[in-house]
Amino acid sequence: MRLKELVKKIRSKNAGPFLLTIDIFCSNKKTFETIIQKITKLEISKLYKIPKKQIEIFPIEDLFIVKITIPRPNIQGSSKDRDLHGASFGIILEELKIK
Repeated sequence: MRLKELVKKIRSKNAGPFLLTIDIFCSNKKTFETIIQKITKLEISKLYKIPKKQIEIFPIEDLFIVKITIPRPNIQGSSKDRDLHGASFGIILEELKIK
């Protein structure tokens, strides 16, 4: 099963000019707990090709949301930046296979 089939919504956005935040919205506690166990820094590191030490994962249990913060590949607004708002980075995570 792919992550997008398991959760309610996945979105990404800027967290300043140097960082991105990816939000994973779960519908219930069971799904939230599954996501917390399966989405690790190692998995994120492989997907986005960044070192584990640059990844932060913040579970928000009361809201069944997992927030992941990663560095932007290019500074926001720079000539190499292809996504000014950071909205396309969550799509990569949607395809993650959850076992």
